[in-house]
Amino acid sequence: CPCFYSSLKDDDSGDHDQDQGTPKDSETERTEDEDQSLSKKKMVVPAAGEHPLQYNYTFWYSRRTPGRPASTQSYEQNIKQIGSFASVEQFWRFYSHMIRPGDLTGHSDFHIFKEGIKPMWEDDANKMGGKWIIRLRKGLASRCWENLILAMLGEQFMVGEEICGAVVSVRFQEDIISIWNKTASDQSTTARIRDTLRRVLNLPPNTIMEYKTHTDSIKYVWTGKACPRTLNQAVERIMRYF
Repeated sequence: CPCFYSSLKDDDSGDHDQDQGTPKDSETERTEDEDQSLSKKKMVVPAAGEHPLQYNYTFWYSRRTPGRPASTQSYEQNIKQIGSFASVEQFWRFYSHMIRPGDLTGHSDFHIFKEGIKPMWEDDANKMGGKWIIRLRKGLASRCWENLILAMLGEQFMVGEEICGAVVSVRFQEDIISIWNKTASDQSTTARIRDTLRRVLNLPPNTIMEYKTHTDSIKYVWTGKACPRTLNQAVERIMRYF
C-alpha cells in the first residue's frame, strides 16, 4: 500500500535520547509545555460507538540492511512509529491498509506494543522480562501474526498486565514471531502464555518454542562494541555461530 510506505517515510517518532546541550530557562519552560501538549495529543481514545480495547497499543515498523552493525542509535533511527489505537475499529483502520508480513521482503519487522512501551529490551517494562520465540517456515507468517495479535488485543492470554507486545520478523529463509512479557521469573505466567500461544496459533505438538529472557539475549550477543536491541537482531547474531 503506497500510503503505508509514505507514512513510514514521513513519520519520526522522536524517540532519540540525545544531549542537545543546556537550554535557557525560557526554552526549558517552552519545551515542558510542548511536551505536555504533545503527550495529550498522542493519547488516543475510542470514538463514540467504537469498541474500546483494554489497553492502547502502538504499531511500529523497522527495516535493516543485513550485515550492518547494530547499535542503539541505528536501531532507534530505523524503527518507525506507524500509529496508536484504542479501539477495535481504530486497529482495523491501520491493519487493513498494512502490507501482510508474508508480502514483505528483506529484513523487515512489525511490532505492536502497548502504548508507552518501546519495542526495546532496555525499556523499563521489558528489561526484567523475556519472550516466547517461534520460527516459521515461509508462507505461515501472515496467518500466525494475525492470529497472535488478535488474541493479544482480545486479552486471550489471561495474564493480567504481563503482556508487553508482539513482533514478527521477516527473513530470507524463515520468519519469526515472538510475544514479550514483563516478568521472566514468573514461571506460571510464562507457561500460561506458552500454552495459549499453542492454542491460538494451532501449533502442531512437535513445534519448537523457545523462551529467552532479555537479559540472556543481551549477554549472549554482546560484542563489546554494540548490542542488538531486538529479537530479530539477536537471532541473526546467534545464527552466525551455527
